[in-house]
Amino acid sequence: MNHKNSLEKKRFLITGGSAGIGLAMARALVDHGARAALMARTEGRLKAAAEHLGCHAVQGDVGNEAEVVRGVKEAADALGGLDGLINNAAVHFSKPVEALVGESFRKLLEINVIGPALMVREVLPHFLKAGGGDIVNISSTSGLRGGAGSTAYTASKFALRGMTECWQAELRKKNIRVMLINPSEVQTGFVAGRPRSQDNPHKLFAQDIAHAVVSALEMHPRGFIPELSVFATNPWHGQ
Repeated sequence: MNHKNSLEKKRFLITGGSAGIGLAMARALVDHGARAALMARTEGRLKAAAEHLGCHAVQGDVGNEAEVVRGVKEAADALGGLDGLINNAAVHFSKPVEALVGESFRKLLEINVIGPALMVREVLPHFLKAGGGDIVNISSTSGLRGGAGSTAYTASKFALRGMTECWQAELRKKNIRVMLINPSEVQTGFVAGRPRSQDNPHKLFAQDIAHAVVSALEMHPRGFIPELSVFATNPWHGQ
């Protein structure tokens, strides 16, 4: 009996795909025979990453609805359709509640919450045409528990978790799996104002999250993993 879902020739669109976790996921998927389009805002870094991996580059901001519509169409045209979406693009800032600024808070929500929803809306026709598909939402352990200074980011990740549950309820009957991945702190330099550590071997790397995503995607389509959290075993070791 076949227990795995082959990723060979599957067509994925990865947002925030030019660096960090997104780039690691693109590399892992390509290594497993998949094809990918990478969507990101920074053109130079995006083109370099896509060229290095043999992927298609789609410049666009998930916080801009017109760019989402154009970006999904461009990716689907380039790959001949879509079988998977990885909603990875996100922004982060940390401020105490008394220092919150409405404009920056709204922009974060546009990228971290509205953006993933619009991406799902736009990929759905392609998934339905293909007879099914996979959606992976990259959230955070900040979506499980709040913390001081994390009002905006935590709010966005709690929202993404709730939307994921809604999409699971809506889309399972259409053969579309929706999965949520909650990384704890990963050594990517993502968090603004917090420089990347010196590659501590006891903390998480982007490739650890990529491994979790690929493992979830490889599960036979008769089942799926609704939510998966990834923590470092002992991140304080050696400090």
